[in-house]
Amino acid sequence: MAGTNRSEAANTPPAPIVILVRPQLGENIGMSARAMLNCGLTELRLVAPRDGWPNPAAVAAASGADLVLERATLFPTAAEAVADLTRVYATTARGREQVKPVVTARRAAAEARGHLAAGEKVGILFGPERTGLENDEVALADTLLTVPLNPAYSSLNLAQAVLLAGYEWYQAGETGPARFLHTGGSEPVERGRLLGFLDRLEEALDRMGFFHPPEKRPGMARNLRALFLRNELTDQEVRTLQGVLSALLGAKLGRAPRDAAGSGGGRGSGAGGRPAGLAQPDQGVDGEGADDDGTADQRLG
Repeated sequence: MAGTNRSEAANTPPAPIVILVRPQLGENIGMSARAMLNCGLTELRLVAPRDGWPNPAAVAAASGADLVLERATLFPTAAEAVADLTRVYATTARGREQVKPVVTARRAAAEARGHLAAGEKVGILFGPERTGLENDEVALADTLLTVPLNPAYSSLNLAQAVLLAGYEWYQAGETGPARFLHTGGSEPVERGRLLGFLDRLEEALDRMGFFHPPEKRPGMARNLRALFLRNELTDQEVRTLQGVLSALLGAKLGRAPRDAAGSGGGRGSGAGGRPAGLAQPDQGVDGEGADDDGTADQRLG
């Protein structure tokens, strides 16, 4: 998924520091940097990378997350990398003999936001690709961070682990709606306009004898209304429905509905070729029908 606004990259709020301990491949450092910037994390610390630093392979794999790599700092040991921090999380998928609280990445993200808001510095330790963190490195942390996955196969590569922790961090501060309707520029329909369409639809169905037997009409009408009311229709969609209804009632461009043989009018037709018993619906200037307020519907094409 593409989408980048580089002007926002430098304006990130305080966030956890990502510490990669003895990373082996420059590509994994670059992909981790990319994952970090996706999630608003910009401070990267590297502990004794195997292939040295800087590393051209990391730049190529970062896909534009140069900001993270340019700010990266180098440390000889994990202890020195966490020396100025007040809260440290160590990522691990294995049980340890050390007595430490274990939290999910989601819980760690919520806790970290509280620590940062209190002015503390927070870091997350990630071990090398092949072996993970050593016990002495895990001992540097206050808390163990784990990601619940398939117990039969919970192995993640380095960038995946960074992305999962970073994603939970970002989501913990996300205030936007979890769900929204993309309407393509059309405004949500006003309830009165939608109810006007439903009134007109029910009137037509009444004349066609749809509500049968009569004693079931109230329930059938409520079910019909519920179908439309729960679907977040836009103003344009309701105008289109008004046009569809007008066409079905024979009002579109003043023509009667055609029968299977393609002829206009036939047995059972009333004046003007309309089915007998149907009242003349309102007609808009473009033939799409009009709403109950007399406003002509918007042309469809």
